[in-house]
Amino acid sequence: MRLRRGKRRTTEDNRPEEPAGTPGLAVELRGVRRQYGRGAGAVHALAGVDLALPRGTFTAVMGPSGSGKSTFLQCAAGLDRPSAGSVRLGGTEITGMSENSLTELRRSRLGFVFQAFNLLPSLTVEQNVLLPMRLAGRRQDRRRAAAMLAQVGLADKARRRPGELSGGQQQRVAVARALVTSPDVVFADEPTGALDTGTAAEVLGLLRNAVDTLGATVVMVTHDPVAAAWADRVLFLADGAFADSLERGSAERIAARMATLTARTAHPGTMAGAVA
Repeated sequence: MRLRRGKRRTTEDNRPEEPAGTPGLAVELRGVRRQYGRGAGAVHALAGVDLALPRGTFTAVMGPSGSGKSTFLQCAAGLDRPSAGSVRLGGTEITGMSENSLTELRRSRLGFVFQAFNLLPSLTVEQNVLLPMRLAGRRQDRRRAAAMLAQVGLADKARRRPGELSGGQQQRVAVARALVTSPDVVFADEPTGALDTGTAAEVLGLLRNAVDTLGATVVMVTHDPVAAAWADRVLFLADGAFADSLERGSAERIAARMATLTARTAHPGTMAGAVA
């Protein structure tokens, strides 16, 4: 049956269907604002963020304390709802999704790597890697899990439990878990914050390799210029908006840009901007 011309399509939960996102983009934010509280005491954590990230790219997000990094990640990943604006992941508009639909999307199409690893101690390494498939109601593909563990150098640790592994090994398991469903986007929140320098480099190398060889899209929030230097592009947040960006920057250049941004934040001027 053909739709009548002029009749607007609706989604399963009877919301008007949004226009399609821009092809080839993994993450799209348009006019995203996040306000906590009301009136004079309101906090504008995000003050109108515009962002377009192509598929198969590695993006780092940095900014001074209180700049909105955590809020950005939560809104972009569907963990928090913006007060205004639009968020699309893999071309899918998520802003008005129901909680059930958002949960399903996160389980099946997004990957997460956290500073604290967030592995379940009672499960084996293999079971932890398979968890996103299990939660999404998909067949638990042990061959896929084995391939991901081999990719992160832990092929011989599948039957171990997290408590038997080092911190770096646990974070490798978390990376394998994030990649096992071939997600549209992997969101990494300070993934090297609990690791020493050498181990951090190994984990960042895995994320870099996932982008370069698996076609993954990685969005990483970090305070570390050395970690950010692994990314294709560094975006700098200040006062809830993107104020600057740097392509393929060295750790030294990134640190210098951060120092400048921090100084400007201490003496605020007009800093809001858009990054596309």
